[in-house]
Amino acid sequence: MLEPQGTGFFLILMVVFAGLVAWLVFARQIVFRLLAACLAFIPAMMFGVAAVNRYYDYYQTWGSIAADFTNQGVATLPQVPQLAGKVSGGISKLGLSPQARAEATQTGYLFETVVRGRESRISRTVYIYLPPQYFLAKYGTYRFPVIEMLHGQPGNPEQWVNPMNILPTLDDMIASRQADPVVLVMPDTDGGEKYSLQCLNAVGIQDATYVAVDVPNFVAANYRVQPPGRAWGVGGLSEGGFCAANLALQYPDRFGYAGVMSGYFAPSGDLVPPRNHSGAAPVNVAPFAGNPKLLRRNSPSIYITQLPVGTLIPQFFLAAGQLDTQSVQASESFRQEAQLYQANVPLVLIPHASHDATAWRGALRPMFSWMTPQLAHQAQLADAALAARARAQASKKPHAAVATVRPTSTVPAQRGK
Repeated sequence: MLEPQGTGFFLILMVVFAGLVAWLVFARQIVFRLLAACLAFIPAMMFGVAAVNRYYDYYQTWGSIAADFTNQGVATLPQVPQLAGKVSGGISKLGLSPQARAEATQTGYLFETVVRGRESRISRTVYIYLPPQYFLAKYGTYRFPVIEMLHGQPGNPEQWVNPMNILPTLDDMIASRQADPVVLVMPDTDGGEKYSLQCLNAVGIQDATYVAVDVPNFVAANYRVQPPGRAWGVGGLSEGGFCAANLALQYPDRFGYAGVMSGYFAPSGDLVPPRNHSGAAPVNVAPFAGNPKLLRRNSPSIYITQLPVGTLIPQFFLAAGQLDTQSVQASESFRQEAQLYQANVPLVLIPHASHDATAWRGALRPMFSWMTPQLAHQAQLADAALAARARAQASKKPHAAVATVRPTSTVPAQRGK
């Protein structure tokens, strides 16, 4: 009742406002009238902010507000520097103490690092979540599948941690066998909340290269995960949903699955940093201005219609708030085209939700339930193929290979398939 979206909280604001207005009317001294007028502004302002928050269903508790405004839960994340080269065993360079590792087997391990893109020349913050299974002995040789999650605009990677609550959602689903273990990678796709780059290689910023090439390459080189390919998924909300759809089509050899939540399927204007004016207001720039061919190629709703029938593309999952008419129509239209390449394209409509956090929180569970088992299957196929190649090499050089080749295990069973 008294939480930010509770009826009791709104009633308290109304009563306080009415009391101050009454004081304003009946006070005889001008100083008290001025004081009442100034104080009345506070509950009125809070009522407006609370109404907007309730409409978008963003903050559901006072704790989530405090955590977001004080950066609790992310400001104290372990800072893991960029690693160089392959990590043997996948956790030796995380700097985990025995106690921290024991905790990670129960809660997983969320940390922050900076990825410096070799191809894009972009450096940004990336949050990485290793599930509890990553630290269990029976998964010791398993290379985990990955989902790269892309935030909306305005937004940042913290959006997934709070208020989207992606980690407890995934952990609960894994524990109840509704999802399979995956590593989550949450990069900063815009370089700042006031910018909107839409994961495009446009206007001089190689954002698509950073998100689809540099970040996956970094994660695959430093952690015990599958290389970019069929065992990688990409998902996003709003602008991040457009990113997921477009990157999946632009880089079909790096992603096997795409989850589009309240996404759109043709780019809008980019909000980019002005040249040589650090900190100034962003500039609205049309991406691919003067190059209609590139614009069409980076418009999923158009590009998918130009692919030859039978083209192998990543598998799509679509979701939108039932009241978000624009997103629903865009998703239904894209679904019709995608079904020429995918037998069944799920489209989940979240009841009583619009273009808001209700829709995105509601879409996470069906997306994880749909995507993670397929990613786990792809990981098993990849590990089996790797083991077969190792056996083939061992058969050619039996004496030299006996001591060096170790069979690669498959993922322990998590759920019935």
